[in-house]
Amino acid sequence: MAKKKQPAGTPAIVALTAAAAEFTVHAYEHDPAHPSYGEEAAQAMGVSPDRVFKTLIAEVDGALVVAVVPVSGSLDLKALAAAVSGKRAAMADPALAERTTGYVRGGISPLGQRKPLRTVLDASAAAHSTICVSAGRRGLEVELPPATLAALTSATTSPIARP
Repeated sequence: MAKKKQPAGTPAIVALTAAAAEFTVHAYEHDPAHPSYGEEAAQAMGVSPDRVFKTLIAEVDGALVVAVVPVSGSLDLKALAAAVSGKRAAMADPALAERTTGYVRGGISPLGQRKPLRTVLDASAAAHSTICVSAGRRGLEVELPPATLAALTSATTSPIARP
């Protein structure tokens, strides 16, 4: 019996392809010495840091939650907790985030995660026709409309970033 051929790429790219979503892949040479994965991506692609979003895994009242915020800012943990009707939020243990999502730190994508998690997209994404998020590997980004990202991750949109 022949195996069915799977689309090539990371789980994020496979998920986008399976959903017939419109997206663009951007690859760049990752520098392990760079202090910020997101800022490195923005610089390498020549894109404003306001349009490049990082994927962070937090724990809200004991449950893991995905927060997608611009690399130009930081995650407001109180706002994230409020966005999911929780009381207390803290950043998740990096090893737990990697095990749960199936991605390595610096390459965690909100798409194609091993275990689907509740996702919150920062409201600032709506100001852009497209945004960039990790494609599931350091040095690889996908550009897509924020509405597509929200639909494919069942994300809610809320102001969860601070400058």
